[in-house]
Amino acid sequence: MSIIAACLAGAGTDAMAQTRDANALLDKVDDLYRGDSSEGKMSMVIVTENWTRTLVAEMASRGKDNTFIRILSPKKERGTTTLRVGKDIWNYLPKVDRVIKLPSSMMSVSWMGSHVTNNDLVRESRFTEDFNCEVSFDGEKDGQLIVDIDCFPLEDAAVEWGKVGLTLDGVKELPMEIRYYDEDLALARTITYSNSRIVDKREMPTTMIVVPADDPGESTTVNYEELTFDVDLPEEFFSIRRLREN
Repeated sequence: MSIIAACLAGAGTDAMAQTRDANALLDKVDDLYRGDSSEGKMSMVIVTENWTRTLVAEMASRGKDNTFIRILSPKKERGTTTLRVGKDIWNYLPKVDRVIKLPSSMMSVSWMGSHVTNNDLVRESRFTEDFNCEVSFDGEKDGQLIVDIDCFPLEDAAVEWGKVGLTLDGVKELPMEIRYYDEDLALARTITYSNSRIVDKREMPTTMIVVPADDPGESTTVNYEELTFDVDLPEEFFSIRRLREN
C-alpha cells in the first residue's frame, strides 16, 4: 500500500471507500484456497443441538470450474464424494453405489448435515460474477485497519442471498468475517476466519467457523490441515469415473 493510501485508510473519511477496488479484493477472496490448482485435506467439526461429529475429507481443485471432495472418515461415510465440472455437480453415495446429479435448487442445501452448503464446498458462485459489490468502509475500527464490502445480487444471478457483507483485514486483505442475509435482509449466517498462517508460500486463514443466525449454539468448524497449490492435476482427474474409485 502506498503512503497516500495508508494515510487515507486511517483517516476515516468517505474518500477511503475509493482507495481499493472491491472486485479485485473479492477475486482474491474467491481464489484464496484454489490457485491454478490445489489439493489437500480438511476436517469439519459439526455441532448441532442433538449431536457433534467430525468429518475428514480430501479435496482437489483445478481452475475455477473443477472441484473434487471425498470423505475419508468416519468409516460409515467414507467414499462419499462430491464432484463439480463446470456448472454440473454430482454426489456419489457408496452405500447404495449411486451417482446423483444435483439440480441447481440443491446448491443451497446443507452438505453432510453441516452448516456448509454444496455451493460453499464447490464455490460455484463468485462475488464478481453474481453480485454488484462496493467498498463501504476502508479505515480503522476498534484499533484495526479493516475493509468492509457490501454485495447485492445481480438481477439474473442464481443466488439465494439478498445481501452479503464482508470484512477483510485492511493490511493483509484476508477475510475476517462474511455475513449472509436473506431476501428480507435479515442475517442468516456468519462465517468467521482465523488462524492465518503461511501455507505453501501464501498466507491464509486456515480455520473458518459457520454459525447460523437462528441457532447461534450450533456451528460448523472447518480446518484446512494440508493444502498444496499449483499441482499437476489432469482433466481426467475430475471425471464421473473417479467418483467410484477409492
